[in-house]
Amino acid sequence: MTVAALLVAATFLASCSSSPKTSTTTSGGAQSTTLGRGVTASTIKVGVSLVDFNCISQFVNQIRVNQDQVYQAFFNYVNSHGGVAGRKLVPDFQSFCPIGNAQALALCTKFAEDDGVFAVLGNFVDFTGDAQTCLAKDHDTVLLTFQLTQAIMSQSPPGLIILPGETPERTDGILVSLLKKQGTLKGKKIAILSEVDNQSVVTNAVQPALGKLGIPTGSTAILDVTGADTSAAQAQLDSFIERWKSENVSALFVTGTQVSSQQFIEKVRAQMPNVALVTDTDSTVVQGYGQQEKQAGRVPNPYEGILTAAGPTSQEYDQSANWRYCSGIYQQETGKVAPNAEAVVPGPNGKTLDTYGSINDACQLVTMFHDIASRVGTYLNTDNWVRTVDSFGNIRNVGDGQYASLHTGKYDVADTFRLEEFDSSIGAKGQYRPLTPLEDITGS
Repeated sequence: MTVAALLVAATFLASCSSSPKTSTTTSGGAQSTTLGRGVTASTIKVGVSLVDFNCISQFVNQIRVNQDQVYQAFFNYVNSHGGVAGRKLVPDFQSFCPIGNAQALALCTKFAEDDGVFAVLGNFVDFTGDAQTCLAKDHDTVLLTFQLTQAIMSQSPPGLIILPGETPERTDGILVSLLKKQGTLKGKKIAILSEVDNQSVVTNAVQPALGKLGIPTGSTAILDVTGADTSAAQAQLDSFIERWKSENVSALFVTGTQVSSQQFIEKVRAQMPNVALVTDTDSTVVQGYGQQEKQAGRVPNPYEGILTAAGPTSQEYDQSANWRYCSGIYQQETGKVAPNAEAVVPGPNGKTLDTYGSINDACQLVTMFHDIASRVGTYLNTDNWVRTVDSFGNIRNVGDGQYASLHTGKYDVADTFRLEEFDSSIGAKGQYRPLTPLEDITGS
């Protein structure tokens, strides 16, 4: 899931819009006995969305190669172990350049209209939410992907978009509850740093959650991060930093993948070196930013001590049954040993390879699709998919911790949380350090 950290390090996505269409997917009534688009008596066609690292390699230190081969290993495993209710999975691999969202929107049309897939798995990145909505709402297509907010998911019919992780909106309540329990920010004054695309998260989740901390607040900064030129956003941040200093702000809640990236956090740390940082951005993304800073030799690391609510640490996950499952399948199907999260794998042109990330993404998404679609059974279509999702209950989430669930109104499955902080001294890369025990937390 660290792919988003690599993408934002390269550029920021421009805003486009797609034309709305009407969805007819429902979860009520009698079970439908038709087969969905892309489903035959013996096969299920599944789109796999892959980021084209060739278009961004000049901007990033870490890349992914042979992603289709990694996914194919997990498709082969499923197909050789009974498939999905007796059907073989047939992958349709497509790559896109994530600079702007034009190619993601075009890929939506190709998957749904030209290729006729039942579902799309993979890294399908668009922070505006237009591309994800194009698939799920406009084309009634199941989507399993990462980097989603509840605001994006809510634009589509419930149950069609599944997030193996957690939305920032749900993370906010969990994170603030843990911070309050520990008294971590006692005596602090906290402000918010976010971006235009994340405004709804700030209004509907972050501000109400921070209100429960009972500490004073400073000004909220909503930066206009549009396109690759961030000079205007940088100037906005400079102005807010001066305001925060005058307000005696001593803690900053960072929400949004773009403002969590290096160019903004470096500026904050340079001008406010003692400010405490808290974030609801995907922990693997933020950890990726911190690791890139360590790789670049930046001391002190701007991400040092940033707090979040997350699941197992990299070391814990490497020793877990979930990773043994994923790495075992990869080795069985390819004959290669899977590098774990702590391994540094040299790549071409001085880059490092994120083979671990490719393996974990593929294992997590293919396994989750298999488990849900298998429970749907013979008549696989979007109506029955939603019906099954809404009553699923506990679900295995092999790319994460031991606790996960899926049911009506909850389509982000991760439930394994604790309070953690980034520590660049751990291992070769740096990683999150646990501050509290892991808990099964399903609510907000």
